[in-house]
Amino acid sequence: MTDSVTTSPTPVLVPAPAQQSHLPIKALLGLFLAGFISILTECLPAGLLPEMSRTLGTSVSLTGQTVTLYALATALGAIPLARATATWRRKHVLQLALAIVAVTNVLTALSSDYTLTMVLRFIAGLGTGLIWPLLGGYAARLAPQRRQGRAIAIALAGTPIGLALGIPLGTLLSSLGGWELAFYAAAAVTALSMAWVLVAVPNLPGQPVESRFKISQVLAIPGLRPILFALATYMVAHNLLYTYITDLLSRIGMAGQTGWVLFTFGITSVLSVLVVGTHIDQHLRRLTVSSTVLFGAGVLVLSTVSGKPFLVYAAVAAWGFAFGSSPSLFVGAAINATRDAADVAQSITITVFSASIAVGSFLGGLLIAGLGTASLTWVALALLIAAAVTVIGGRQYAFPPNG
Repeated sequence: MTDSVTTSPTPVLVPAPAQQSHLPIKALLGLFLAGFISILTECLPAGLLPEMSRTLGTSVSLTGQTVTLYALATALGAIPLARATATWRRKHVLQLALAIVAVTNVLTALSSDYTLTMVLRFIAGLGTGLIWPLLGGYAARLAPQRRQGRAIAIALAGTPIGLALGIPLGTLLSSLGGWELAFYAAAAVTALSMAWVLVAVPNLPGQPVESRFKISQVLAIPGLRPILFALATYMVAHNLLYTYITDLLSRIGMAGQTGWVLFTFGITSVLSVLVVGTHIDQHLRRLTVSSTVLFGAGVLVLSTVSGKPFLVYAAVAAWGFAFGSSPSLFVGAAINATRDAADVAQSITITVFSASIAVGSFLGGLLIAGLGTASLTWVALALLIAAAVTVIGGRQYAFPPNG
């Protein structure tokens, strides 16, 4: 199996009909909305912590664990849930997951009990654990040959856009009608997304039982482990900084500009999706190397500047542009490396992705408490150097030159 899954960088994933040469944009938009809802729901409380903590009768730091627990549930649930639903038709799984997210968002808005809220957030995270492993492979199967990379980029673009909009949208809606309104609105958008998926997304079959791969077999495929290591170091570095961006900006005298800094990050993240998605099928290796190096350069600037807003905005813009398409790059690399075992590989990749969110947030808190806020950028830079070295060195299997 190992030899057969490493002979070509192109995923074999039940391609779209041969006569189809264009991307199924309406269907891909449905997948995009599912990813957007997942990450929006995950980070929504980050902009609502003071208001939620008052309702729940807890501290802001404890309320912040609603984000960590959500990510942890996604990480824990991705592999077992993907395997449990492997034979189900894909749209059925997607609709079930979106329904879980919609219902738990409504119940979260109604809850005034901390324990119940945490249980609901865990269940919502499990719903996302069903969604994330689907998106990349689903998009690739819907797309014509040699355009799978672009399809994956569109489907996964909901991640950076959700990250960019989740916190400011939550804050805005909270100011209009309380934190509960933000969760009601997220539930409403989820319901609309379900309607779009019902109409626009083809219901592809699941994976036959006899073709399943064991996790140990997939992890043994050359190239996958370097991809996972690079992804983990990259994502932990990102979450070290993004979770504590307010602390970082306060340290350099720009606390009052947090909103504009996040807006800059969001704009360049979206721009990255548009630019990288056009070239990902032909230049995945170059783009992944560029992403890690550009992110590292931005972090280096953030670690050394103080009192120079222009440089800070430039560094955050570079960070956002690097990060925007990173999910598409790493998931695309995993699909290319594993081919027939891509469904299982995506589950593993999403587990690493989600776990890195929780690890980054947790590690960032420890670093601030033990070494101070300045340590965040230096640790993030060290992690990105490790990621860049891994990507550059993965020429044979993980990030081949013809990818």
